[in-house]
Amino acid sequence: MPYLKRLLRHLVPLVAVITLIYGVLYIVAQQNLRIGANDPQVQMAQDAAYSLQVGHVISSVLPSPSVDISRSLAVYLVVYDESGKPLAGSGYLRGQLPALPTGVFDFTRLHGEDRLTWQPEPGVRSALVVVHYAGPQSGFVMAGRSLREVETREDQLLLQVEAGWLGTIVLTGIVVVVAGLLLPS
Repeated sequence: MPYLKRLLRHLVPLVAVITLIYGVLYIVAQQNLRIGANDPQVQMAQDAAYSLQVGHVISSVLPSPSVDISRSLAVYLVVYDESGKPLAGSGYLRGQLPALPTGVFDFTRLHGEDRLTWQPEPGVRSALVVVHYAGPQSGFVMAGRSLREVETREDQLLLQVEAGWLGTIVLTGIVVVVAGLLLPS
């Protein structure tokens, strides 16, 4: 029994430190994947907002063809008026231009831009970038795309981190046991 207590006294802090390291590793890598999911939308939303600000018509900034955001991985764009009412877009959900929560427009109006994860219904998650613009007309441009592929990568990352964590724990346990047997107390 004293050997088991001594073994646990060495192993428990090591397991805690290893768990912390792998947890931080997962969080950093997962956040990097998620933040990278915004890249094309940032460019699209900012460029479209600038074009509208200098007087171009809405139809000139919309990508084609239109997409069903519950199924497509394509980047889509929606233009909203100053009150947050959708005017035109290339992304549709159940045949309608998507409506965003008013808080998104309030935040964007105050800060100029918002980047968020949006889930309008179960199973439909998008990375959105919303930009406010002012000019002959003022309003908002929202660019989004599905997070389906990013979330698949996050799931794979989690499995890889879990396998690495478990392997490290097992190897650490073996080393602690062997060291305890071979080295005098």
